[in-house]
Amino acid sequence: MSILVIFAAFGSVDFGRSLGALLWMSVILSALIGAVKREPPFGGMLNYWDEAAAYAAAFSLVSVFNHTVPA
Repeated sequence: MSILVIFAAFGSVDFGRSLGALLWMSVILSALIGAVKREPPFGGMLNYWDEAAAYAAAFSLVSVFNHTVPA
């Protein structure tokens, strides 16, 4: 997560939009890896599906604050 924040800080667009885009890409990548590895969603141990859900929650939080702050 800290790597995403660092990359978003040095992005060419504003921080909120950069972080949102990076989180959305992380959701897609984690879900894709979970599907390729055929991991069961929300099994007994943490896996890529859980990581995708956590990134999706963080993306939702960022997007809510991104829309409420005027430019």
